[in-house]
Amino acid sequence: MDFIKSFMIDFWAMVAEMSPYLLFGFAVAGILKVLIPTSFVQRHLGGRGIWPILKSSLFGIPLPLCSCGVIPVSMSLHKRGASKGATTAFLLSTPQTGVDSLLVTYSLLGPIFTIARPIVALITGIIGGTAVDLLDHKPTTNWQPEPDHHSTSHRGYFKIGFKHAFIVLPRDIGTEMLIGLIIAAIISVSLPDNFFADKIGTGIVSMLAMMLVSVPLYVCATASVPIAVALIAKGLSPGAALVFLICGPETNAAAITMIWRVLGHRTTFIYLSTVVVCALTSGLLLDLLFTNLSSEIHSHYHEMSTSLFGHISAVVLLAILFYGIYRKHHKKTPAPLRTT
Repeated sequence: MDFIKSFMIDFWAMVAEMSPYLLFGFAVAGILKVLIPTSFVQRHLGGRGIWPILKSSLFGIPLPLCSCGVIPVSMSLHKRGASKGATTAFLLSTPQTGVDSLLVTYSLLGPIFTIARPIVALITGIIGGTAVDLLDHKPTTNWQPEPDHHSTSHRGYFKIGFKHAFIVLPRDIGTEMLIGLIIAAIISVSLPDNFFADKIGTGIVSMLAMMLVSVPLYVCATASVPIAVALIAKGLSPGAALVFLICGPETNAAAITMIWRVLGHRTTFIYLSTVVVCALTSGLLLDLLFTNLSSEIHSHYHEMSTSLFGHISAVVLLAILFYGIYRKHHKKTPAPLRTT
């Protein structure tokens, strides 16, 4: 009973802390859906060279697409003329972040992580895209993307944005979000303080361990944040947590399989190598530059207090997530809209 009570307290505290930011992130994602449709992405990010790669990386950072959702967008972009490099850059930068993920990162991990994540995503995209442009000139497989049947001609902008923000996105990430919160609460309750520091130490060993853990434990960029917070609270270094935040969203089997099939084995190898090198380098630099970051996050984690607004936001968020999960598994709905 003590375990269940502690679990519920930690679970609710984390939901209440992040829910106002996540709800606001959903709303911003809905606005992006209206202002920046998929056709804009496909039309303006084509071509070869460093400029399309840079634009692809920059444009992918705020988009609320997980590594599954980014597949149809990036493959359609590639079909419409984007080079392998620009497509790879988009695939690398987009799943790591998003407006919803960055707001949750700020609420739970603070400003340093919030700044570091988009910078790492941008650099990862540029490095991977440039490497592909330089090293892989083999023509791609003749792959036909599914057409985008979504039309705005008979629907108001508000309705489209609201549906995308509070139905489509929760439907796409709701299950992962709840699993991530449950895992975070279990880690918080069941593991002693400094568990990771005592068992696997710090430095590159812990980062390699997090890289291996992130492969089978796939979570989206937003759902990975509460898990990272709980890991840091139990002794994991912030650098190793950053490795988890990078590799978790990037190492999705579906995305890797599609990259192999459409862009080829050489691009797939460059993609994975870029993820590994950039994740480890970023983790090592974060621990080197911010030596007190772990204690600051640890203090924030244990001092979280829930306001009335946080409680209300938590109820609203859970209701939206559960409704999204219900829509996904119990109703015949069209395929999730993986657009901005």
